[in-house]
Amino acid sequence: MNQLSRQDIELHTRIVGWLYIVGSALLMAFGLIGFFFLTNLGVITGDAQAALIIGIVGTWGGLLLIVLSVPGLLAGYGLLRRREWGRVLAIVVALLNLFNFPLGTLLGVYTLWVLLQTNANELFAQSKPMPA
Repeated sequence: MNQLSRQDIELHTRIVGWLYIVGSALLMAFGLIGFFFLTNLGVITGDAQAALIIGIVGTWGGLLLIVLSVPGLLAGYGLLRRREWGRVLAIVVALLNLFNFPLGTLLGVYTLWVLLQTNANELFAQSKPMPA
């Protein structure tokens, strides 16, 4: 799997890192919007039972999306800083993304293709972490 040069691996690692950060930030934004929209929509209906059910769905759905976005944010940050834990976390998130058809599958395959290269092993093992 040693197909890319070190410079190419550095470029693709930055791209993967930013893709995880942007995608996870969007997922977190959807979670926050869903949380506030659904909880307020329940109150606007005026029906106590509807407000309760919509509030519960909005709260748990929004919190679930927010929690699911955190590993991607951390993986993206770790990749941009060339941390070994970021690489490992990105590989785990990529494996889970394979089931999220179609965009998650594409991102997962791209991530695995980049981070499982021999030069990627060397990049994360030899380079000092990028300063924050």
